[in-house]
Amino acid sequence: MHISEQEAKAAAMLLDKAADRTEAVLRGKRGAVRQALAAILGGGHLLIEDLPGAGKTTLARTLSIVLGLPFSRIQFTSDLLPSDVTGAQVFDPRTAEFSFRPGPVFSGVVLADEINRAPPRTQSALLEAMSEGQVTIDGTAHPLPVPFVVLATQNPLDQSGTYPLPDSQLDRFLMRISLGYPTAASERELLLSRDAISSPLESVEPLLDPKKLQELRRAAQSVRMDPSLADYISRIVQATRGTKLLTSGVSTRGLLALGAAARASALLDGRSFMLPDDVKRMAVPVLAHRVRLARGGADLHGAREESGRVIQALVDRTEVPA
Repeated sequence: MHISEQEAKAAAMLLDKAADRTEAVLRGKRGAVRQALAAILGGGHLLIEDLPGAGKTTLARTLSIVLGLPFSRIQFTSDLLPSDVTGAQVFDPRTAEFSFRPGPVFSGVVLADEINRAPPRTQSALLEAMSEGQVTIDGTAHPLPVPFVVLATQNPLDQSGTYPLPDSQLDRFLMRISLGYPTAASERELLLSRDAISSPLESVEPLLDPKKLQELRRAAQSVRMDPSLADYISRIVQATRGTKLLTSGVSTRGLLALGAAARASALLDGRSFMLPDDVKRMAVPVLAHRVRLARGGADLHGAREESGRVIQALVDRTEVPA
């Protein structure tokens, strides 16, 4: 069943308020805030890649408050163990039995801070959680809260002591975004604000709750996708698999992710139906981190920029449905 136009507009008004509250803290970053909301509405996880001090952690913390979700932070380091993320069986001497002690991954919003500083074995502890919404310890599956969102950060320029994220890990992030520097006007406003002295998060109030967020996710899933737009998304994905600029193209998971993000984009605009512009708008943040460039040698920042340009060029060359 498709969402009605009236329901779409009501959802968009609520999401605009959520964006306003988030942007009140992360000033001048409306585009990044909308991308983050689109990732969450699409039922996925978000990778935020940017310079230190750009507001990656602030964005994650603010969104958790505005969305009314429990928050936990995991600081990824080289000595972090998988059990430090997922939890472990702990022996209780009083009962002489083992019981499961949940790790910080059992939360609504999990900030995986500097995720690429942990070794691959620890990074992989998140794979099951991100794809299946559960953690298996000693053969027993423990369901995670619903909704469950991973907001991971990584620093693109500081590669000392870091480990590249495996392709399987990258593929489980619905989107990868970059915040960039704020405008001069936004920084001036921040300097003159009292929030520059006190924590701006102290004034943020919840707008949604887990139940309401789930309703908005279902609304996004109900946005109508014309068959011609499904063909359009498929042609873009096929183009990533046929170009010599890339050694590996977008997976089927990436194709589905682009459809989910485009639906969320339409809902953010108050529409009950998708447009080609929704696909174009979401193509780079959804697809660029899922491909591998044919030529190596670029650092992490350069590779991100180049892969984004390749995806954009492929989108520009793909026939748009009437």
